[in-house]
Amino acid sequence: MPLLRCLLALACLYPCLAAARPVTDAAGRRVEVPERVTRVLAAGPPAAVLLYTLAPGKMVGWPRAPSPEERDFLAPELRDLPAYGRLTGRGNTANVEALLALKPDLIVDVGSTGATYASLADRVQAQTGIPYLLLDGRFAATPQTYRTLGALIGADTEAEMLATESERILKAVAEVVAAVPEDKRPRVYYGRGPRGLETGLSGSINTEIVEAAGGRNVAAAEGAGGLAAVSPEQVLAWNPDVIVALDPDFPKTAAADPLWSGLKAVREGRVHAIPTLPFGWVDAPPGVNRLIGLRWLAGLFFPERFPQTLGDAVRDFYRRFYRVDLKPEQLDRLLREAAGPGPAR
Repeated sequence: MPLLRCLLALACLYPCLAAARPVTDAAGRRVEVPERVTRVLAAGPPAAVLLYTLAPGKMVGWPRAPSPEERDFLAPELRDLPAYGRLTGRGNTANVEALLALKPDLIVDVGSTGATYASLADRVQAQTGIPYLLLDGRFAATPQTYRTLGALIGADTEAEMLATESERILKAVAEVVAAVPEDKRPRVYYGRGPRGLETGLSGSINTEIVEAAGGRNVAAAEGAGGLAAVSPEQVLAWNPDVIVALDPDFPKTAAADPLWSGLKAVREGRVHAIPTLPFGWVDAPPGVNRLIGLRWLAGLFFPERFPQTLGDAVRDFYRRFYRVDLKPEQLDRLLREAAGPGPAR
């Protein structure tokens, strides 16, 4: 009898462990996931966007508190969730005690599944005692990532809807791109930072949708990897057809700067600030938010090949994925940012 009472007491203390199921995550790690998941913590921004679109009712908070501008583009009931810091990416700011206080059943990360991130996941899981799941963050894997997470947290129906819509977007753009000969595709430079001198190399998760949209990443010639700093002289030598920049002021800066103003992209008004509300369309973070960025970029590169207007595509995407009906002024703002400054005078 004392032993039975002890076992019953343990079952009450650790109900999740008593009803857990073994899962092999995308990094090949074996994780015991509770049968019923009601509270999920996103390890970083890409996972937060995935979770927000899939199962907002299970979110316990944000890795970073949304800014006032971002809040206007989020579902009202999600804007004020607590911020707990990020466990992954550049700068680990999460406080473990604050994280534990949120009592998540599961921690989810989306992105690279390499050894570094697998080791981090193991360490956090051992430190907190909370199952930590790594999911495939490659852009092409978006539909499957939705289905995998949906099955694990009891959001299968919503996951299937979002996966199917993701497949539709990917397929529509892929068909357009496939019809364009390689030498007819624009040479594209992606600039980060106020000076636009950080970019993604070949295979970078930050620039993979440039290629998916039919652009040729000029920085790919520098080799494979993630983000890298480049010199103004290098960008001048590349002389791209199109520039997309993360900094909203960069198109004006480039037009006024003698160093940039001679570039073909600047002269022809093909420098575009990437819309970023509530999440970046190309990067920042490199999550499922890139689906609308893919449609935008492909439309920039091959405008005559898309019968649906960008405005209709944006309105539909925000309703389906972000659960917000854009106000006319919000849609106008996004489209103004996406359009760029026009030809330089």
